[in-house]
Amino acid sequence: MTKISVVLAVFNEEENLRQCLDSIRDLAWEIVIVDGGSTDKTLEIARDFGARLLKTDNPPIFHINKNKAIDAAVGDWILQLDADEVVTGELKKEIMEVTKQKSDFNGFWIPRKNFFLGRFLKKGGQYPDYTVRLYKKGKGRLPAKDVHEQAVVEGKMGYLKADLLHFRDKTFAKYLEGFNRYTDIMVMQIEHKDLKNNFFAILNFLFLKPFFWFIKAYFRHLGFMDGFPGFIFALFSSLRFPVSYIKYRINYTR
Repeated sequence: MTKISVVLAVFNEEENLRQCLDSIRDLAWEIVIVDGGSTDKTLEIARDFGARLLKTDNPPIFHINKNKAIDAAVGDWILQLDADEVVTGELKKEIMEVTKQKSDFNGFWIPRKNFFLGRFLKKGGQYPDYTVRLYKKGKGRLPAKDVHEQAVVEGKMGYLKADLLHFRDKTFAKYLEGFNRYTDIMVMQIEHKDLKNNFFAILNFLFLKPFFWFIKAYFRHLGFMDGFPGFIFALFSSLRFPVSYIKYRINYTR
């Protein structure tokens, strides 16, 4: 029997975790969860599903904890999930099939549907949002350098057809929490490049990047077809550039 290790890194995910673990109940040979110091019922829910728990701190680059979960897993295959993701029945069946087969693939890209303010986004460059989540033990790991990054897998990659559901931003308040965290990390990246006296950086972050990103997401990738959520997503995705640069300059002048 092929052993599939489902791995997660979590922090205060009582709202999402049960639905996520319910979706892989018949798929996981083991569940490995690295907890960054949750103070809600996250650990209680994880124990209800028999998860193996590892407790640590909560670093800004959350992929550090995901790598700890990956390293602790002992199954033949790793299925790395976020607590706000759900494996559909179709995807579960497809994962079972591909992991049983003898093939040259060491990992698979999985199409993902992102839930945003009441609907799954279909345009704006958001679908299919392919992500690397399934790979053989010892063949894949996250770089842990940025928020939006893919696992690096050694060897040949394949593509699955069934969707992974991502219930990312059910409310605008929840979205703004993530927006704030992400722009904080962007500040760290800007500081590393030391762009405080670079005129082109000011022009780029405050005007050029947000303008062209909005045009690309809302018009070129047809984000307007997702209605008001599509507009908000395109707008705030573009605003992350000036917001992060403003935060950077405020930090610099302190």
